[in-house]
Amino acid sequence: MTNLILCGGSGTRLWPISRNLMPKQFVKLFEEKSLFQLTVQRNSKMCDKQFIVSNTEQYFLAIDQLEELNITSTNYLLEPIGRNTAPAIALACFALQKDELILVTPSDHLIKNEEEYKKVVEKAKQLANENFLLTFGITPTYAETGYGYIESENINDVKAFYEKPDINTATKYLENGNFYWNSGMFMFKAGVFLDELKKYSPNIYETSKIAFENKQSIAENQLRIKYDDMLNIPEDSIDYAVMEKSDIVKVIPSDINWSDLGSFDSLYEELDKDQNNNTKNPNHISIDSSNNLVHGDERTIATIDVEDLVIVDTADALLISKKGSSQKVKKVVKKLKEINSELHNIHLTGYRPWGTYTVLEDSPGYKIKRIEVKPNSRLSLQKHFHRNEHWIVVSGTATVTVGDKTFTVRPNESTYIKMGEVHRLSNEGKIPVVLIEAQVGEYTGEDDIVRLDDDFSRD
Repeated sequence: MTNLILCGGSGTRLWPISRNLMPKQFVKLFEEKSLFQLTVQRNSKMCDKQFIVSNTEQYFLAIDQLEELNITSTNYLLEPIGRNTAPAIALACFALQKDELILVTPSDHLIKNEEEYKKVVEKAKQLANENFLLTFGITPTYAETGYGYIESENINDVKAFYEKPDINTATKYLENGNFYWNSGMFMFKAGVFLDELKKYSPNIYETSKIAFENKQSIAENQLRIKYDDMLNIPEDSIDYAVMEKSDIVKVIPSDINWSDLGSFDSLYEELDKDQNNNTKNPNHISIDSSNNLVHGDERTIATIDVEDLVIVDTADALLISKKGSSQKVKKVVKKLKEINSELHNIHLTGYRPWGTYTVLEDSPGYKIKRIEVKPNSRLSLQKHFHRNEHWIVVSGTATVTVGDKTFTVRPNESTYIKMGEVHRLSNEGKIPVVLIEAQVGEYTGEDDIVRLDDDFSRD
């Protein structure tokens, strides 16, 4: 059985912790592990292999975090743009044998009752082997308006799917007793799903098939879909495209202590608390404050006589909200996009396949970064149209190419790259290279990069 892990999405409701280029599934929120890592660990006990569907900007985060778990034999399907879950699952199914059992899981869910989870997965396997499409229905614990619902009859038979309800309707669902939260987790044979997709959403099936046939095999375990082919696929969820239309769908009731951590209110429920019901944080000084979520690992956060707040502090943004209102965070993200801010997109520390960079200062006319390059890695061969760059090596030994010259830059040495010059930085050593980069020019945005050659096949 293959665990198909869907890594799309930006987790905007957990901004400013979650950003487009560091979404919530990769943020280490639980004992120095991310939701993605917990998903892999949980499902690797039942599945033979992982197949990760991700966008091209995030897959190296998955690679790095899998290496921390000592897991290396993983397949990747990279999407240049997202087209929702139906195309993502279809593309992966085209890459697998028709009889392969697939456990489809988002990468950002938390499941705390793993023993019960194993049991419901085994029940799903039995029905999936009989050529049914399985969806996991979470036993609701309260009247939630942020989830879709599944109505069942005769335990496993699906009667209907429902959109996110208002509070009165959600309350009636709970009173009824045979309604479940729609978890977004599924199980089926690859061929059975494709047959149903072809039957009920033929346009998605055909365009996904074409996109898969035109794929690029960047590496043995990595398939990349072309941008134009991906754009041609209609955007739709697996629920709308297949599950709500098919007559071979079954639901597995699942009481597994599940959360999709879709808001800071749900995150608060899962974090450890102190004696005043504040989330535990060594940087928090609490004076007569209670029932607060306080997140921040850099600055000291002091609260006095406050309660029922969400306080999230990052290096470049601070969020303060009443508990119960944190669903409105997505409105903040919308505002940031409207004013062309990068705060919704990336933290001050950005993650790249070759390492990381941290913006130390960003002002009109110049930007200063700390750059760390992993051993045996190198940046793309590139040039810039609007800036000059000064590199000062702090530790490690850098191999630098500028134009037709290649030379070594050691600690406390520097080099200068003129605007328009082709250049590259490599780390051929066994320890990270750390350097300070000073950019000077009329524009220092991250999109002022022309890549001429790249080990990671980025545009």
